[in-house]
Amino acid sequence: MKTKIFNIIGVICMVCGLAACSDDNVSDLQLGGDCLVEAFALDNYEGNIDLASRSIVVRLPEVYETSAMKVTQLTLSNGSACNVQQGETLNMDAAKVLHVTNGDVFLDWTVSVLHDEARITQFVINDIYMGTIDQDSKTITVYVPASIGLTNLVPTITYSANATITPASGVAQDFSQPVTYKVTNNSAESIYTVKVIAIDKPSALFIGSTPTMNDLDPEAKTACEWMLGNVPNSLYASFADIEAGTVDLSECKVIWWHYHVDGGVDGHDVFAAKATDALAAKNQLRSFYENGGAFFLTRYATNLPSFIGVTGDDEWTTPNNCWGQNEDGAELCGGPWSFRIFDGKNDHPLWQNLIAGDNPNEVYCTDAGYHITNSTAQYHIGTDWGGYDNHDAWEARTGGKILGVGGDGAVVAWEYPAQAGKGGIICIGSGCYDWYSYTFEAGYSENFHRNIAIITQNAFNYLMK
Repeated sequence: MKTKIFNIIGVICMVCGLAACSDDNVSDLQLGGDCLVEAFALDNYEGNIDLASRSIVVRLPEVYETSAMKVTQLTLSNGSACNVQQGETLNMDAAKVLHVTNGDVFLDWTVSVLHDEARITQFVINDIYMGTIDQDSKTITVYVPASIGLTNLVPTITYSANATITPASGVAQDFSQPVTYKVTNNSAESIYTVKVIAIDKPSALFIGSTPTMNDLDPEAKTACEWMLGNVPNSLYASFADIEAGTVDLSECKVIWWHYHVDGGVDGHDVFAAKATDALAAKNQLRSFYENGGAFFLTRYATNLPSFIGVTGDDEWTTPNNCWGQNEDGAELCGGPWSFRIFDGKNDHPLWQNLIAGDNPNEVYCTDAGYHITNSTAQYHIGTDWGGYDNHDAWEARTGGKILGVGGDGAVVAWEYPAQAGKGGIICIGSGCYDWYSYTFEAGYSENFHRNIAIITQNAFNYLMK
């Protein structure tokens, strides 16, 4: 055993001695060169080189064709070579990799292009009033209540990444006259004219329980933000404002209430207990309706018609099949959710210009990766329970007209047509009608969910006539 150990030690010593004494055992690897990109340009637009991330970004005008760009400058560290040559044409619609070698050393550099964009994408006054942006004319219009005045309003502005804006976001301005904002981003520049219009008499209202829209739950707030940005001359008002008469409704055409409650509002008694602020203003809301004002009522707000005399003296005509989940535990959609257009109602204005799916009779509302509370306020139809044996019986008792049904025939969308000087009402109680997802799964892509905004715009266009 000792002999074997001494033999092994001898071999190791021999190898070490040879390595130490022989000039012929020098490595052939060339590891001393740099692989830097010192300068780079496409179509004479100079690239910004970041050594830490080994990235090169070439800034371009906002509108610039990138499918065939010429490498007009490529300077490498001494002794280096690259897989891309100066004078070569590259398709820069997607990023490219420069593989730089120097002897046996190499580095990869990522080259991409960035269009200079100088746009305002959102403009909000006092964190409440959303501006409507016309990107073609570079104008922004914001409607605010006359009561807040125009001389000291604070805008919160969202604009293009890497850009600067003057005057700055968050700085109070006098908007009694139009104010111009200049957005600059490298080679791009835009000048927007902002006009704030004080409204004494709104054309449309979004109503809720909170003093301002900022205090609404995320579901209702998202819906309200959409309305303020898409329905001209519209405002948010609380039920307390309606009850006190501080909002002039003389020219208001439509009131929208999108009522969300985590866990749902199940039936007449629960609605009466939870919606006390709304019912405190029911006399004013009833007067609005009886004088020709229209309502758009969604989610649990679909209970309201029974309390303001729309269905006669029968308050117990509220939706009889209701439920919902909490927003922070919303259900994940594995694919599109939809409900069915009621027989013969495909031509109704509410269902026009929708993004179509496989079945033209379905209203597709969500996409895979969207989280939905499935908050539902519908009418169960059938002789088993609920008081509505069939669809004809439902229409006869409520005075409504069915527009959409669920898979089991439940009434999920309906209207009370305008008649005898009273306003029209559109109701949507389907759980598919959802504005807010607390998060999105990886790979989520907005498609059918855009139908929510289309349906809503259709409702306003229909009711405001």
